[in-house]
Amino acid sequence: MTTRLLFFFLMILSLSVQAGGGINPAAIVGMQSASTQEKSVEPPVEKLNLTQPRITVKHFIKAMDKVANGDNSAIEQAVSTFDLSAVSPLIRTERGRETARLLYTIMQIAKMPKLSEIPQNPKIKQYTYLQTDSGDIVLQADEQGDWLFSPESVEAIPDIFNELSDNKDLVKKSAEKVSLPISVRLRSDIPEFLKSGFLLEYWQWVGLFLIIVIGSIADKTLAFLLKLHIKRRKHNHALYTELDDDVLRPLGLMAMALMWWSGLNLLGLPDTALLILLVAVKLLVSISGIWSAFRLVDIFNAYWTARVSKTQTKYDDLLVPMITKSMKVFVVVMGIVFAADNLNIDVTSLLAGLGLGGLAFALAAKDLLGNFFGSLTVLMDRPFHIGDWVVIGDIEGMVEEVGFRSTRIRTFYNSLVTMPNSILTTTKIDNMGARRYRRMLTKLAVTYDTPPEKIEGFCEGIRRIIQLHPYMRKDNYQVYFNDYGADSLDILLYVFWATPDWNTELRERHRFLLDVLRLARQMEIEFAFPTQTLYLKRGQNGVPKASPYSPAMSQEEAFAKGHAEAESIVSQTLGDRIPGPVEFPR
Repeated sequence: MTTRLLFFFLMILSLSVQAGGGINPAAIVGMQSASTQEKSVEPPVEKLNLTQPRITVKHFIKAMDKVANGDNSAIEQAVSTFDLSAVSPLIRTERGRETARLLYTIMQIAKMPKLSEIPQNPKIKQYTYLQTDSGDIVLQADEQGDWLFSPESVEAIPDIFNELSDNKDLVKKSAEKVSLPISVRLRSDIPEFLKSGFLLEYWQWVGLFLIIVIGSIADKTLAFLLKLHIKRRKHNHALYTELDDDVLRPLGLMAMALMWWSGLNLLGLPDTALLILLVAVKLLVSISGIWSAFRLVDIFNAYWTARVSKTQTKYDDLLVPMITKSMKVFVVVMGIVFAADNLNIDVTSLLAGLGLGGLAFALAAKDLLGNFFGSLTVLMDRPFHIGDWVVIGDIEGMVEEVGFRSTRIRTFYNSLVTMPNSILTTTKIDNMGARRYRRMLTKLAVTYDTPPEKIEGFCEGIRRIIQLHPYMRKDNYQVYFNDYGADSLDILLYVFWATPDWNTELRERHRFLLDVLRLARQMEIEFAFPTQTLYLKRGQNGVPKASPYSPAMSQEEAFAKGHAEAESIVSQTLGDRIPGPVEFPR
């Protein structure tokens, strides 16, 4: 639905701009100069032979005849016969095309010299092609020897046309051959009292007001429709719930700016007024275009972030943020090129003129490239994913974000460490989060007066606890009487947990150790301390306490006793309940 809405929006702009002879929306979408209709598709203008005034006029008429026959690309050849050095580069294209159409119309209205009457090699470097009360049309040779319509002629052509356009029949007849600018056609139908005014003619002030109102209506209408569309999408699709309702608001601003840009070319404003307003509108188009592209990238990010959160693999959790950042960098770069092109700034010459700044940029690019290749290493080798517990050098913590320049790690002190990606290509990375099992290796020290039968039953009871605990590895564990210590009998305890995170590991380790402790107390086994005890043995008084274990007990009987005690303890502490991973409240 969003795609269809945007397509409909661009179609409306295309129709309005084509009617105004101003902006080419296709060039805007392609990030080309939007000030010319044919710039994105036309070939470079062929260098004409303008060594004689007769040849210059001939080339101009020939090019405008092609325009009259429907070949709009030929107008660039006609514009190349003008010396537009006095016109600001920001409006040179618009002014050149308008002047070419006006001059061609003047040739249809006025009595112009025939080509055969124009000298081929005049003795002076200037030839007056037409003289009027409002000004003269003059051709003069430039420093390269090319004969061009002079800057004074370019400035005088609109006034000459206005003087000759009183004969509306002639103007109408000439307009049938080549399309006049809309501003000229509008002005010819405007009442005379609206053709005077202050700074601008009255009809131009009215036109500016209407253009502002129409642009504002387009802005509010499109913003309202897009807001309703986003609300509907959020209601119907859970993927968009995190988006703001006004996420596509910049598209309304861009519609308004494009309407203004198109309308300015319809009013035939003076150069100063057109220059000031056009620069402001072009900047607004550039800013709103970049802003709109950023918001579209945010929609892309919200959609795919919600999608990848439902997948089991963590690779896409790392890839989507990096693609989003790449798209935003691309948008900024293309937006700068687009804005510079609209403002007639030569970006290539600007970068070439940096001089020593270019050297500094090259030196800085060393670290930039190192960080870039480090990010490629993370993408291709996948040494870790978002949320993994890693140890990189002296940094230990959870991976929170991976960008093209740096990786952010949240330490266990809750501080955020920003690490350049170039380090990742040369430093050992210990991914603790990639462990399949989490190990515990320890020794249980029991006192020397513990009977062997109790040790057998105790070890077997621990094995049974391991079998009954749901997260403990059942195919690899070791529980054996392992060593005679200086002050204890040492039992080796070597076990693993298959837990998804550290929190679950701590919980299961806690439960396991407590069950072992309960088993020891149940079986009256004492843990040894690193102390020395002096025993003074005397004769026994009274009847010794009966013990469930006896020297004549077999190994199977000791095992059975240990099993029974272990099952009794685990049934009390766990039962049939199998706990899940740790979940924190949101």
